[in-house]
Amino acid sequence: MKFSVSKDVFEKMDNLCLGIVVAKGIDNSKSEKIAEMLNQNISIAEEKFQDKKVKEMDEIVSYRDKFRELGINPNKFMSSIEAIITRISKHKGFPSINPIVDLGNSLSIKYLVPLGAHDIGNLDDDICIRFSNKGDSFIPFGSDEEEYLEDGELIYSVGDKVRTRRWIWRQSEQGKITNETTDVFFPIDGFKDKNYDSIINARDELAKLLKDNFDCEVEVGFVDAENPQYLL
Repeated sequence: MKFSVSKDVFEKMDNLCLGIVVAKGIDNSKSEKIAEMLNQNISIAEEKFQDKKVKEMDEIVSYRDKFRELGINPNKFMSSIEAIITRISKHKGFPSINPIVDLGNSLSIKYLVPLGAHDIGNLDDDICIRFSNKGDSFIPFGSDEEEYLEDGELIYSVGDKVRTRRWIWRQSEQGKITNETTDVFFPIDGFKDKNYDSIINARDELAKLLKDNFDCEVEVGFVDAENPQYLL
């Protein structure tokens, strides 16, 4: 199996790049250190972004601008990182879900990058960033009812099953991380000319923390227009 970005995506976003981490053999049942780390990074972000207009921050503007170019209204559909920081800046807290999700969210907050997590334990097809085809299906979190897409929406997909809608807006029930998850694919989406260092630093710290806290096999990679795929 592999992760890839389709050619026409890079035609729209030639500066797109992704830090990749793949971890296998995780025990996702417990890790008190991760919860502590998440709470610490939330506290730092609360103080740092209090009373700031999150949507005007340089780190967020890059994603908002790209959403507009893709035909996605960033006021209606915030990127995952904008949604997280907006909530934290208003002192609304942020929930602990499970160790792997908490770890991803903690580093997303620290480095101000969108960081996804996909269960690949039972992967039956490649993961791809591509534009949708009519009839691709998506199951929202907390639901069992499928939504059917039209052509042209930027998505993460496995076959015709949508893992993330509107690029980095919202993940699906399919592939979500649970306490039983053992194998995970983490993509960190960014731009080579905007936040490359943050993408790489988040990737490398994530890999180290996975090894230190979950005693699992970890590999890292990088995807861009010159290297559009990565073997999982």
